[in-house]
Amino acid sequence: MVCETKIVAAEDHEALPGAKKDALLAAAGAMWPPLPAALGRPPPPPRPRPRRAPSPSAARRRAASSTTASWRRIPNTAFRGLRHHPRTQLLYALLAALCFALTRSLLLTCLVPAGLLGLRYYYSRKVVLAYLDSALHTDMADIEQYYMKPPGSCFWVAVLDGNVVGIVAARAHAADNTVELLRMSVDSRFRGKGIAKALGRKVLEFALVHNYSAVVLGTTAVKVAAHKLYESLGFRHMGSSDRYVLPGMTLSLAERLFFQVRYHRYRLQLREE
Repeated sequence: MVCETKIVAAEDHEALPGAKKDALLAAAGAMWPPLPAALGRPPPPPRPRPRRAPSPSAARRRAASSTTASWRRIPNTAFRGLRHHPRTQLLYALLAALCFALTRSLLLTCLVPAGLLGLRYYYSRKVVLAYLDSALHTDMADIEQYYMKPPGSCFWVAVLDGNVVGIVAARAHAADNTVELLRMSVDSRFRGKGIAKALGRKVLEFALVHNYSAVVLGTTAVKVAAHKLYESLGFRHMGSSDRYVLPGMTLSLAERLFFQVRYHRYRLQLREE
């Protein structure tokens, strides 16, 4: 239940005790899944901060949950996302038809879709892991520097039974007086309990208190539940694009053929300028 989940703001980071702040930041960073050592860049050297070591059982649970979450992104993008790209579906159907026309073999023709889906999984895995690597070496590597120190920015964690189960960030854009909702993530074991909605409301409250005119966000989420969440918070869908370049994309011909992502823009107008 939402009422059992405490949303902790790190806005006034100087007022947080050092050990508590470090523990929250470490747990929040762990919400993003670790990469296989062979694929990710070497992590940045750790900052010399005192930090309470998690218990072995807690570390194992967190690592297992993070790894599961990372692998879920790949099939969602590779397979579920395909239904949003009818031209790609048509191209794959034409390739299967061409195979049958050339070989007259039902077996080879049936193998074409399996091969195409396998290539989609391979390139989705490649791009998703590169995207996670980019995030883990930029803002998620130093949450304090990116979201707690700059004016107009804030970072929240959802704490349930002493464990960080969700995160969300806000970053202001002075040019148009808006706040961008970023990095919303909830531990897969605690989804469906209203935690994401509670985190989203914190960003809206932050924007209202600081007199921003609107809250905006962008997402490549495939699941319908994510879009319903934004709409339930009052966001309006402002459009989508198939030309969004995800960090980690190389835009090679093979990648364009086997990896597609749709970027959705949402906006919640709080007051007129």
